[in-house]
Amino acid sequence: MTAAAHWVVIPAAGIGKRMNAERPKQYLSLGCQTVIEHTLDRFLCVPQITGIVVALDPRDAFWPGLKIVSDKPLLTVAGGKQRCHSVLNALEHLADKAELQDWVLVHDAARPCLSNADLLRLIDTLDQDPVGGILAAPVRDTIKRDDAQLRIAQTIDRSGLWHALTPQMFRLEALSGALRKSLAEDYLVTDEASAMEYVGLRPRLVEGRTDNIKITRPEDLSLAEYYLDH
Repeated sequence: MTAAAHWVVIPAAGIGKRMNAERPKQYLSLGCQTVIEHTLDRFLCVPQITGIVVALDPRDAFWPGLKIVSDKPLLTVAGGKQRCHSVLNALEHLADKAELQDWVLVHDAARPCLSNADLLRLIDTLDQDPVGGILAAPVRDTIKRDDAQLRIAQTIDRSGLWHALTPQMFRLEALSGALRKSLAEDYLVTDEASAMEYVGLRPRLVEGRTDNIKITRPEDLSLAEYYLDH
């Protein structure tokens, strides 16, 4: 049997309101490249990766200006209103290019610090898994739940809690079906694992590094630059 290919989907249609920047956060400068160029580099240099699909805002004026050198297929597709719509659009774009049992790794455009070791561990750990799974990090901080007045209502037991990271790796057919079902039933998922959970599956947790941060606020840029330099 032919080994399954590994495709990457990067939803990049968001505008990143919390950054208060003049352009979407994926196009902000991070060292000598943009954030999304760093993110793409994490995958373009890995032999196990077959190709990448990037979901873009149809009005995106920044992507055409990037100079990305790739010997892998680097495809684009129109993104949607929410992350889940963008991911599903990308999966449908892959339908005639990939096999139903190929793996898809969905990764945030604004996570440029993914380590090669974490990426390879995720692929190796899940390659024969019946469901797939995600990179994640155990919660180490004390977790509080607030009330309507922003006072502490409850301290949450952190044992067994994990921070969900990306990539999140699932089979093309299974993930497409899970996203279609959740959207058809008006259940908007915030990550791909939630869609798989919604259809009754239990994704595996693969421990990853905590420096795999998602850039959401201005101070995250300097932190990401520090991690990339070290």
